[in-house]
Amino acid sequence: MSRVTARRRMRRISPNGIVERPDSLAVEEPLEIRLDGQSLTVTMRTPGSDIELVHGFLLGEGIIHTAEDVVSARYCAGTDEDGRNTYNVLDVHLRTPTPVRGRNFVTTSACGLCGKTALDEVRTRTRYPLPTASISVGSDTLAALPDRLRTRQTVFDATGGLHAAGLFTADGTALAVREDIGRHNAVDKVLGWALLQNRIPANDLVLIVSGRASFELVQKAVMAGIPILGAVSAPSSLAVDLATESGLTLVGFLRGDTMNIYTRPDRLTITDEVATY
Repeated sequence: MSRVTARRRMRRISPNGIVERPDSLAVEEPLEIRLDGQSLTVTMRTPGSDIELVHGFLLGEGIIHTAEDVVSARYCAGTDEDGRNTYNVLDVHLRTPTPVRGRNFVTTSACGLCGKTALDEVRTRTRYPLPTASISVGSDTLAALPDRLRTRQTVFDATGGLHAAGLFTADGTALAVREDIGRHNAVDKVLGWALLQNRIPANDLVLIVSGRASFELVQKAVMAGIPILGAVSAPSSLAVDLATESGLTLVGFLRGDTMNIYTRPDRLTITDEVATY
């Protein structure tokens, strides 16, 4: 599939005048996820790495815990007006059948969970509680990761319209970077990669996201056993509450040589080159 970008005509107004020309845009299409033929959910995503996305989504929801829980994941027949397969329906066959009807999702704002109930839901679903002792990362290494993430955002370079998520080792080595129109999808894609590579629980990895740190992104990190989450922008209050309860190190405003450490600062070794507030 090569439809991650699309061309649309636009009119650009600048101090130099008005110019009409095509513009490159990030593609946004629905992906229906089915479990054993039954519709589970629909997410709007940028096509590409769909198998990883589905594995990561199911991991984050506690439906699967290892790659072996999935027997197969196949695209279903579905065509556009020209008769081409849209690749927008993915059917997952699980080793242990899971009922679909009546299932609530932690990661959707429509699930009716809030506050303490949401925190309890994540704690009861995760199989990989974060260890008290885990990796240690230098603050200078952590500060460099957003730039390393940014240099790998090839579709963003063309469109300016995608979020990114990346998994890094404690020494700053990039293992997987994925882009998507939705920040939660980008995270699902890298977590799906880790699951398929038998890297879950990811107790030795750092997750970096290009935007803010919402509750659902912290939840996904916790469900995957990731001890450190760094975000370029701000966290939400519920994200900090979940990180506190789960023992996750949550860092926000990770920009240049500054950062805000909200929870579990003991996993970071502070260096003189980085200022924290």
